[in-house]
Amino acid sequence: MSLPIRRTLLLVTGLALALTACTSRETQQSAPSGAGPAASAAPSQAATGPGCAREKTGYPQVDVKNAVIGFSQSEKEANPFRIAETQSIKDEAAKLGFPADKLLVTNAQSDLNKQVSDIKSLLDRGAQLLIVAPLNSDGLQPALDAAKAKKVPVITIDRKVTSQPCADYLTFIGSNFVEQGKRAAQEMVKATGGTGKVAILLGASGNNVTTDRTKGFKDEIATTAGIQIVAEQTGEFDRSKGQAVMEQLIQSNPEITAVYAENDEMGIGAVTALKAAGKTPGKDVKIVSIDGTRNAVQLIADGSYNAVIESNPRFGPLAFSTLADFAAGKEIPPTVVISDDQYDSANAAQKLGNAY
Repeated sequence: MSLPIRRTLLLVTGLALALTACTSRETQQSAPSGAGPAASAAPSQAATGPGCAREKTGYPQVDVKNAVIGFSQSEKEANPFRIAETQSIKDEAAKLGFPADKLLVTNAQSDLNKQVSDIKSLLDRGAQLLIVAPLNSDGLQPALDAAKAKKVPVITIDRKVTSQPCADYLTFIGSNFVEQGKRAAQEMVKATGGTGKVAILLGASGNNVTTDRTKGFKDEIATTAGIQIVAEQTGEFDRSKGQAVMEQLIQSNPEITAVYAENDEMGIGAVTALKAAGKTPGKDVKIVSIDGTRNAVQLIADGSYNAVIESNPRFGPLAFSTLADFAAGKEIPPTVVISDDQYDSANAAQKLGNAY
């Protein structure tokens, strides 16, 4: 081999290795952190309503540690919340010693009909217990009916369904979304000094997360006379759609001085749009959102964002312990509300390791 060819090969190989290393680093930086605290029941809101016990429902006794458990994820795992949520379920199953073939995982890819068929498929594959992250609050009844017919208990996480707890599903584990919206409004008042014109980037329609986060924010912000909501439009919990909506709002409402995004991904999209428009997010336009992703918390630490109300996605330990409690005959409340943290300029840098 001639010297020029050898040099060329070495150069190409080195470049490939450098690109691989760069890609690896980028993946590591964008991956969710597993080091943050797991979701835990809020002390003052852990149980609501009468309990649901196995003896009342007629479900058979199941040895959770030896059972086949199905997990139905609702959305594609491009969203850090979904990545962390699925990983939490897998991590807890591994911690409890589940064989790989005992945890069945599906992803509906944001398609409600697919989620219904996914759940029915999990039942056909022998799932004895189900954990479901619903895509929408409505539309899963056929799947819940199929589970009920086979006497398979269902726990829902992160989004409520409009079906009946204890009858159609066992319990819901998740945040108080109205309270999240209220806390976001309180942070917005602090960030703006009580004066501003706010645009709301709404989440996807058809689920209680969007409805409740909107209600909590609007009800609380109405108590501050100096803040006016001048625009609201759905960004469907998506970063690119949030960016596109923000670009439109900047044109149609140039007086906007603050943005409330109902998840971090839309808030990050808004940051990109504001910077492209020559504005300084975090200063010219205040931004508050809900989730607790690493990227959003880093933006707070960098000064381009103002506050984030956490919505903890690490449901694995609480979901499995709830199933174990139910199997042991304990009463399970129809709703288990979890505790959520929050991030602002005073703590973002220190708490970055808790973000996902």
